[in-house]
Amino acid sequence: MSLLVEVFVREPDGKRRILDVPDGVYQSGGFESWRTTVWGSEFVRSLGARFLPVLAEDDLYVEAEDVPGFQREVALLRSRLDEFAHGTHRPRTVEEHRHQIDTRLRIIEESSRKALEIGGGVLIW
Repeated sequence: MSLLVEVFVREPDGKRRILDVPDGVYQSGGFESWRTTVWGSEFVRSLGARFLPVLAEDDLYVEAEDVPGFQREVALLRSRLDEFAHGTHRPRTVEEHRHQIDTRLRIIEESSRKALEIGGGVLIW
């Protein structure tokens, strides 16, 4: 299984509505094991991340008003990508792991941009 990165909006009754994703759009946020080994890792926590570590315990719902802060957190991880890959890789090579993280960060960034544009939130589950 893999984590999915989705964009949602709040309906007038407060319920979340997940937006449809066009065919062929890759929306993986990583393997299920990444909840603890990558997004909830000690390395990510040591940087002061507060959103992505939630995945170690639960699904992550980033509400519309929190998307800018979430984007800053993702940008921080991207700025430390080499250290991030070294600090969380197993059993792949560091280069393969770095590529996987880079791909997933790009997916999260694209979803966050879309959410910000429409006043929605981001769900990773």
